[in-house]
Amino acid sequence: MKKKENIKNLVIVESPSKASTIEKYLGKDYVVTASKGHICDLATSGKGRLGIDVDNDFKPTYVISKDKKAVVKELKEKVKDADNVLLATDPDREGEAIAYHLAKNLDIDLNEKNRIVFHEVTKPAVTQAISQPRKVDMNLVNSQETRRILDRIIGFKLSGLLNSKIKSRSAGRVQSVALKLIVDREEEINRFVPQEYWTINAEFSKEKTDFSADLTKINNEKAKVENQQQAQEIVDECTGKEFTVKQVNKEIKAKKPKLAYTTSTLQQDAANKLYFTSKKTMTIAQKLYEGINIGTTTTGLITYMRTDSTRLSPVFIEQGKKYILDNFGQKYVGNYHQKIGKNSQDAHEAIRVTDINNEPDKIKNYLTNDELKLYRLIYNRTLAAMMADALYDSMTVLLNYQQYEFTANGKTRIFDGYLKVYPEVDDDKILPVLTEKEQISPLEIISKQHFTEPPSRYTEAKLIKTMEENGIGRPSTYATIIDTIIKRNYVSLEKQSSGSKTKVFIPTEQGILTTNKLDEFFKDIINVKYTANMEKQLDEIAEGELDKVKSLHDFYEQFIKLLDNAKENMEKIQPVKTGRTCPQCGNELVIRKGRYGEFISCSNYPECKYHESIGEENSDNDFGVCSQCGSKLVEKMGRFGKFVACSNYPQCKYIVKKEKEAPVEVGRTCPQCGSALVERVSRYGTKFIGCSNYPKCHYIEATNKKSASAKKVKKNG
Repeated sequence: MKKKENIKNLVIVESPSKASTIEKYLGKDYVVTASKGHICDLATSGKGRLGIDVDNDFKPTYVISKDKKAVVKELKEKVKDADNVLLATDPDREGEAIAYHLAKNLDIDLNEKNRIVFHEVTKPAVTQAISQPRKVDMNLVNSQETRRILDRIIGFKLSGLLNSKIKSRSAGRVQSVALKLIVDREEEINRFVPQEYWTINAEFSKEKTDFSADLTKINNEKAKVENQQQAQEIVDECTGKEFTVKQVNKEIKAKKPKLAYTTSTLQQDAANKLYFTSKKTMTIAQKLYEGINIGTTTTGLITYMRTDSTRLSPVFIEQGKKYILDNFGQKYVGNYHQKIGKNSQDAHEAIRVTDINNEPDKIKNYLTNDELKLYRLIYNRTLAAMMADALYDSMTVLLNYQQYEFTANGKTRIFDGYLKVYPEVDDDKILPVLTEKEQISPLEIISKQHFTEPPSRYTEAKLIKTMEENGIGRPSTYATIIDTIIKRNYVSLEKQSSGSKTKVFIPTEQGILTTNKLDEFFKDIINVKYTANMEKQLDEIAEGELDKVKSLHDFYEQFIKLLDNAKENMEKIQPVKTGRTCPQCGNELVIRKGRYGEFISCSNYPECKYHESIGEENSDNDFGVCSQCGSKLVEKMGRFGKFVACSNYPQCKYIVKKEKEAPVEVGRTCPQCGSALVERVSRYGTKFIGCSNYPKCHYIEATNKKSASAKKVKKNG
């Protein structure tokens, strides 16, 4: 029998593809293997199935995950045969925790320097990391463990409560706050009452150059024109009069390039420019980070993609400057200055390309279409960030007539700078030569009516940006949070308008109900401020400045009181009656919610276990066939009553739409245009009164829960 060869150096990473890439760098003295992520998790045993001994300073119990037992067994055999073991898991708190659990389960001495960290999968970065091993950082481990315990307590206890009371599938420390942002925004939109305002523009021409000036001040105060009468008075006063050039300001303005990507800004840009979901962006970025065969070598193309830092390494900046000098010239070389955000951990670099010479077009044949799109986005942003500012000749002209001040702005680009590789929408506005005290008459004074717009719904990009600005979640969690609230059917992502690729979040009724109940009973902990403060505490634990047990005790003492109150006082939603009787026992049939949606069952459950899927009732009626798949149409029972849909649901989602009822006149006229006022119903079921002349006239007033502004509008009407 062949003797088993000893392993000189065993390197354990998380990803098999990363292991394959790194092993090619290190040679025959190294074996690189993968843990495939976390090997263990909190148990689901003990009091409340938490896997946490709350009464013993929140001592956790970990168990090896079922799907990782074979992996752990194989790792143990390799560790036993190795002279030296290095833990090379990801360079963040999760990676540190994985390294810790690997050490504990594989009998690796935590007192030894066996932890290595690198932020890009390239040969220089990996070999340098191997030469600088350190101990596992227990502060980072404690921070990750605290987060995991918090999430387990809140997740298990809140989810169980909400499921029993209102049939919501889950709640979470960060997930529920993200949902609250979306629900609160929807309520703002529903409460919104448009306000009228007018803008005044003066159109001029000189030396064959046409330009426009906006009314900005009246009697040295910000111009505010609220109705047509005021607008017409201004137009009449200014028409045909000579304006005086009060002031001409000229200066050269610089437009700085955007900084290199963080996780948040990458996800935002990928959503806005490539229409990628955050989950898709992170999946592709992971592949680019772990390593791609580009013909001559296999290498990671970008640095670690979970970061909130905009810092670039000095070595890379020098390489970047040389590339810019060689390809564009000295005047295009810029100075890179990182910006440290208030919530930034700055644990490692920004997301950048690992080699500025790996131009997208050079390696495009080795990348999929989506990989190339994302790599090009990162490459261009990285390069542009190190280039010189774009420069503009800027001109601002103030023109006066009596108490009215108009402002005209012009700019002309005189140097493209970073825009050479990172184009942005940037139209020149040219003004003619104007001198102070010069007299000039407008060709026309134009007034235009506007109405204030409600706040826009969140796109993925806007939601991630808001979460980051408020310190909610961390780079590694944004995509997961969004994915969770969609899967739980708390929100839907729908196109903003027909023909638009941009999708916005719209809360479902279950999402609104969940938020309302959490607001009612848990507003002290499920809110932006508390969640952001908890993230700050996790940072302090990671820095060794806060004791994790104290943090957990403070949280639990407050949380358990709120939970006990909710258990006692939160009203349980009763099943909806169908008006039919159970064919087995004669009791009422009701609509219940299961994990896969609504179904009909006996109200005498569990004594009687009769159930049927929604749609089985009245299936003998002839409603015709589905126009999409040809299956039979049946009458189904939903939470808002009966409707006709395809019997092949959920494979086919065809629903017979009811004819829209015509708006009903309310016996009053519009105070703005004199047309009839009618009662309408919004897409969310909210009744409101609006002008029958919509969209030409945007007058609107609420029919219930009027805001102060709505009441004022009605009173003035």
